[in-house]
Amino acid sequence: MTPHDLVAQYTTHIRRRILFMLLIIAGIILAGIYAMVSGAAGISLNQVFPALTGRGTAVTEQIVWNIRMPRILAALLAGIALSASGAVMQSVLRNPLASPFTLGISNAAAFGAAFAIVVVGTGGGEGEMSFLSNQAGQYLVMISAFVWSMTSMGFILAIARYRGATPEVMILSGIVIGSLFGAGVSAMQYFASDMELAAIVFWMFGDLGRASWNDIAIISIVLVPVLLYFLLQTWNYKSLQAGDEFAQSLGVHASKIRLWGMLSASLATAVVVSFYGIIAFVGLVVPHIVRRFIGGDETFLIPASALFGGMFLLLSDTLARTVISPVILPVGILTSFIGAPLFLYLLIKGIGKGYWT
Repeated sequence: MTPHDLVAQYTTHIRRRILFMLLIIAGIILAGIYAMVSGAAGISLNQVFPALTGRGTAVTEQIVWNIRMPRILAALLAGIALSASGAVMQSVLRNPLASPFTLGISNAAAFGAAFAIVVVGTGGGEGEMSFLSNQAGQYLVMISAFVWSMTSMGFILAIARYRGATPEVMILSGIVIGSLFGAGVSAMQYFASDMELAAIVFWMFGDLGRASWNDIAIISIVLVPVLLYFLLQTWNYKSLQAGDEFAQSLGVHASKIRLWGMLSASLATAVVVSFYGIIAFVGLVVPHIVRRFIGGDETFLIPASALFGGMFLLLSDTLARTVISPVILPVGILTSFIGAPLFLYLLIKGIGKGYWT
């Protein structure tokens, strides 16, 4: 094969990856339009566009701007954060099973929410759950979930720094700490009252119906610099795939890159989980789906995973809202139903083809 043929082949690969991302962007736009007109209210496109420009009825503008638009943006941001974080974790740990869910960050956030509800007492109330009706209580639960999820990551990073930030140490540490916090959640549920137990279960479902413009602003403030950091580090992540020794020969500080990558991914995940609860399998499955289409080059894998994750969660949430309308399912239930068999399919198809190495 001549150098000209190699250049032509490389150019074709680049164009195919760019085309894939452009198709995802188009899919996000179409999914957003479909989500805007889907729901019990039955708003049509002819009503949506006037409402977006301030020329609709008061009811239509209320539904579009205060209910559906925040939920759509929340689904996009949450999907982007979880998927990009999953892709980075899988890259820096060189493990296809690495994700915010499997490394225990979600379990730690669940423990934080349960701790706030039971110990601080934000979940109980006379005749109703203040967790559902008291905004201060909601934010206290979110803060507690965020603090404990970052605490779990701090434990993992401390162990990794003590024993060496190798992929094996970080994965095993995450599994053990996740199990520990899972036991903590069970203990909180055991001692909770009926109202507190209901509040814990409701929080753990993973529901985007809680979305508000304040949530979106906070998530955006955290997510934008994290994504920029991921994009700036794609070459370093790519070098880690050949092993730490090879990366260090190229001048890459493998342990430092791994620690900061995990910390940044955990930060993005913790913010999303603290607001919306546990949304499983998005960070685990989406990078593998994208890898099947465009390969494992982190330069394209991370941004494509982020975009595909936003589209995936938006479509999942829209389906959760409409599949048994007017009953609205928490999106975390649907992503588990979709993600588990899809991951098994990818696992079976990947065996023997070098896909998991």
